[in-house]
Amino acid sequence: MLNSILTGTFTIQSFLLCTACSIILGGIVAWVHSKFSNSSKGFVMTIALMPAIVQMVIMLVNGNLGTGVAVMGAFSLVRFRSIPGHAKEITSIFMAMAIGLATGTGYLTAAGLFVLIIIIVTCLYNFTGFGETKQQDKDLNITIPEGLDYSGVFDDLFEKYTNRSELVMVKTANMGSLYKLSYRIGLKNPAQEKAFIDELRCRNGNLEISCKKASFGTEEL
Repeated sequence: MLNSILTGTFTIQSFLLCTACSIILGGIVAWVHSKFSNSSKGFVMTIALMPAIVQMVIMLVNGNLGTGVAVMGAFSLVRFRSIPGHAKEITSIFMAMAIGLATGTGYLTAAGLFVLIIIIVTCLYNFTGFGETKQQDKDLNITIPEGLDYSGVFDDLFEKYTNRSELVMVKTANMGSLYKLSYRIGLKNPAQEKAFIDELRCRNGNLEISCKKASFGTEEL
């Protein structure tokens, strides 16, 4: 049942069947990805088409060592024009490639079962909140004048409003007349965020302060 439909003969019927399967499964994966991730239309279209592209490459390379080495070298150049992405996007890319590998070798049933299983698990993880932290960390950025010693200057406020805080980065700005402090914090009570910022403003001379959801990735695909 899970055997390959390719028996060594490359026919137009087998090619069209594998391509149709790649496009259908790629479209399903892209649709599910768009429901749970905020990605661009171009990226979603790429996920939808990638299985068919990988499938074609695998069909052409199958059994030809020289062609395989040439294709590997050509595809390795793509990494120099790519930027890091979020975990969900990278997972979708690898999933689309896996579908293309399966359909390119004729294992259409295995590819369909694989997509079905992964989609079910993906929906289960998203709807149950699997892997989510109980309390979301915040990235707090505070600008202070150069005359203010930042060592321990906000410790009492952090003790009052946060259950954890860490100074992540310090950098100078405006020709060294300002310092920008970056903290990773966890608020005791998210409803007190405004009161926390107001007290920080009184301490830093009403200079710029920003507080946002902690980011675990820095680039978008």
